[in-house]
Amino acid sequence: MGTGDVAYASAFAADENIPFPVLVDDDGAAARAASVKKVGPLTLLFDPRSVMGARRAHRAGFRIAKSGRRVNQLGATFVIGPGAAVRFEHIDEHTADHASLNAVLAALPA
Repeated sequence: MGTGDVAYASAFAADENIPFPVLVDDDGAAARAASVKKVGPLTLLFDPRSVMGARRAHRAGFRIAKSGRRVNQLGATFVIGPGAAVRFEHIDEHTADHASLNAVLAALPA
C-alpha cells in the first residue's frame, strides 16, 4: 500500500517487476484504520533517525521518483490471509523504520 496515486503505483509495479497487486490508499482510510502514524514537517526533515536512514538509502542507490499526497504518512507492512488472519504487522516508528524482509517472508504461509 502506498501514498502515490494509481498511475504512480502502476509505474512502480512495472519498474520493479512486482508480480502481485499493489494497493493504493488515496484517501488514507486504510492507514487510519491500521493506526499508521503521521509525523510533522520538522520531524520529517530533522529527526536524526530519518536523516541517517535517508542517507543510507541514497548511498544504496534508492531515489524517490515522486512522493505521494501524504508525504508525512509513515509506512507499515502487513501480511494478511488467507482470509482475514493478520499474520504479520509492523507499523513504522519513523521514516527509516521498516519491517525486515526476513520477518515478512517468515510470516508468509507455506
